[in-house]
Amino acid sequence: MDTILNKPQRRFLAAISSLFLFIISFNSAFAADAEKLFKQNCAVCHSLGKNKLAGPGLEGIGTRVPDDAWLAKWIKNNKEVLKSGDAYAKKIVGENNGAEMSVFTHLSDEEIAALVTYIKNPPQPKEATTAKSPAAGEEKAEEKGINPLAILIGVIAFLIVIIGVLRGVAHSLKNIQNERMGLPGEEAIGPWREFKMWVVNHKTTTGVIVLFILGTLLTEGWYALKAIGVYEEYHPTQPIAFSHKVHAGDNAINCQYCHSGVEKSKTAGIPSVNICMNCHKGISSGPNTGTTEIAKIYEAAGWDPDKAEYSKPQKPIQWVKVHNLQDFVYFSHQQHVKVGKQDCANCHGDIKEMTTAKQVSPLTMGWCIDCHRKTEVPGMKDNPYYESLHKKLAEKYKGQPITVDKMGGIECGKCHY
Repeated sequence: MDTILNKPQRRFLAAISSLFLFIISFNSAFAADAEKLFKQNCAVCHSLGKNKLAGPGLEGIGTRVPDDAWLAKWIKNNKEVLKSGDAYAKKIVGENNGAEMSVFTHLSDEEIAALVTYIKNPPQPKEATTAKSPAAGEEKAEEKGINPLAILIGVIAFLIVIIGVLRGVAHSLKNIQNERMGLPGEEAIGPWREFKMWVVNHKTTTGVIVLFILGTLLTEGWYALKAIGVYEEYHPTQPIAFSHKVHAGDNAINCQYCHSGVEKSKTAGIPSVNICMNCHKGISSGPNTGTTEIAKIYEAAGWDPDKAEYSKPQKPIQWVKVHNLQDFVYFSHQQHVKVGKQDCANCHGDIKEMTTAKQVSPLTMGWCIDCHRKTEVPGMKDNPYYESLHKKLAEKYKGQPITVDKMGGIECGKCHY
């Protein structure tokens, strides 16, 4: 290359290459932002194909609307376009039985332009490039390592054999020595008899060893019993590889959209497949697994994506529950999320960075009590209902924050009744 291009030419070529790489990376980022905007604002009502959801399918939209500027105005504020008497706008509303479209005045002109470009040139569906997750009922293949317990047992057995051999050799050498010295040979003593003789001659040492072993066993047993029902870092394989990172993290979907019971009832609730279909009627391919996992949603819902109708038998999704509390424990999501204003991450960890959910907190009684001793009660000063109670607590705990335990939050009857 040095013999063909001189130094200025090489610099020019390097600059052009850098610019080309920048344009490619910029276009990739631009496309990713536009895709996120579409999923957050449009995908609930429109598909990128021909399928009609709440609104018409967007395939070929560029050839149907007057121009890109009209489409941008329509997306931004369709009500203003209708008020202007636009004939094509009236036609669209008539074809969709007068259904009203949301306005997106909160989006900037640049974001609207990105949406127009993305809708007119949608990405081609890609097949899954990651390994398929096991279906319900299938066992996940696990790498089998060497069992440490088996190694320990093997080492102990080997040492016992070595000790037995050495004892036999020592006994034989002792008899050979006695024979040379004209002394009678000694009778071989079995290991059990020798052990009993040692115990009789070392009673104090034996007692200390027995107490040490007994104390160790009791301690280990105590902690083993305490660990029953505690499943920290429990991470089961789900029948569908639903990614919280993609939904709650990348697409910023609120937790309450899927877990609608979290502010209203004791349990957060497992979303029904209809919740999934609100978006996935129009989104048939995911960023990580392509069409593989979304096809499982269609199968459960009985949805035929080719015909765009529910024409197949429905099947339940056998989700595996991750967070389990004992039957004798009462816990209400409503009290913690709605009244206590606690963030989901306080108990469930940074769910926005997880793929399939896992348990990150032990959820033990000690863990809950520790939280109640540290967490201040929110909204007491701003709520007239607590006015009298807050006044009494403020007088009782002068200068101290009013935490949950000061309001009876660690009384047994609050969680066990």
